[in-house]
This record gives sequence, structure tokens and C-alpha cells, in this order.
Amino acid sequence: MKLTILGSGGVKGAPVYGCNCKACYRAKINSSHRRNPTCAFIEADGFRLLIDAGLPNLCERFSAGQITHVLLTHFHMDHVQGLFQIRWGEGLTIHVIGPDDPSGCDDLLKHPGILDFSRKTRAFDSFDLGPLRITPLPMNHSKLTHGYFIENGSKRLAYLTDTCGIDDNVKDFLCNRQADLLVVDCNFPPQQVPPRNHNDLSMALDIHHGILAKKTLLTHLGHQMDSWLSDHASELPQNVDTAADNMVIRI
Repeated sequence: MKLTILGSGGVKGAPVYGCNCKACYRAKINSSHRRNPTCAFIEADGFRLLIDAGLPNLCERFSAGQITHVLLTHFHMDHVQGLFQIRWGEGLTIHVIGPDDPSGCDDLLKHPGILDFSRKTRAFDSFDLGPLRITPLPMNHSKLTHGYFIENGSKRLAYLTDTCGIDDNVKDFLCNRQADLLVVDCNFPPQQVPPRNHNDLSMALDIHHGILAKKTLLTHLGHQMDSWLSDHASELPQNVDTAADNMVIRI
């Protein structure tokens, strides 16, 4: 199972418009430090799956036919904005699978074009997609959101964004199925007052240790987190790393 991190940033991305913090300045002068909206791409046994569609240039990144299935965590704009242009394609059907949120995002559900939103995910209701076995997991976010536990044979990926901690039933599920790789929301550096809608580093590490993940990648990184990392990256546990746009991991 090959995982490509297409985007690893928070809703503001990096550099943040108008910001001159250490992280944003670095991203302006060195494109390798830029962060697009959080999304990923899985390839397994010839099957391709896009997880979220926040890249605004999806039509340029993928040629017609390369994307047949999209797995949405939720309908916030930074996770679906790439679908607004691609929906007006011709001669194709792209299956978009995600939580049963009737409000969707803007008019995507009302005018789907080539997008087929008929298949819904429900918490802990596992299903097969190509060679993958996928289990939706409820996340703690301001909009109905699912993380996903994805299995390909004996290989296991836990993809948990956007969330602010995880509930005990999710933790118990993951503890009983050790992930080879955990990709987890880490929008903020350690906070004195716990955040409400996204993990800070302390919460992300609690998830990492709590589910006994073999390796963890921190994603959905905000510019404040990047600034903190510029001075504290060495403090991360040995098997915890930060995601980067276009990073490729083989599981």
C-alpha cells in the first residue's frame, strides 16, 4: 500500500496570507516548506483512492480517469474545494464516498455533475473498496467527520483528521488493531488551554501512545505548529514525524 501525502496543512495553509512568522517566511522563500490543504492518495494492487479533495488544482494534478473514487472525511471547504471544478468534467463518473451530511458544502450535492455521492459512510460500518477494507471512525469536529482505518491484507493505516482527541470507542477499536501507520491531525503546538476543534501536539501524541501505533505522521499542521517545530522538532518521539506535501510512504 503506497500513501502519498498530497497536502499536509491546516485550513490556512502555508504561507498564510499576510503572515510573516518564521514558518510563513520560510515557506515563501522555499517551496518545499509550503503546505496545501490536508489530503492523501492511496495506491494498492492497481486501485487508486483519493482521501479528501482539498487541492484546488485536482484537474491539473490528475488526468481524466486517474481518480475513480474519493473518500471524504467531511464537507468543510478545505477538504472538498477541488471537487467544484472537477464535477463539470465529461464522460466520467467519480464515486465520492463520505459521511451522510445532507448540508454538504455549498451546492455540491445539489449540482454534482460527474460526482456520485450515493454511497455514505457510517461509523464502524466496514466496507470493501477495491482491495481495501475500510472502517469509518467518528471524529470530534465541528462538522460530521469520519476518520478511516484502512486495511490492505495485513497492512493497516489509521487516517484521523480533522479531530480534537478521540472517543474511547475509537481508541478501543484502534488498540485492538495496531496500525502500521497513524496519520493524525496536529494543527497546534502544545497549548495551555486545550483546543476545541483540532488536536494540539499533546493530544496527537496521546492518540499515538494510546493506540500503540508503530509509526505516526502528524498532518493538518498549522503555521504556528510549524514555527514551534523549527525550534523543537528534536523533541518529537523517535517514531513520530511530520508529514510534508508530496511525501510518499510505503506501508
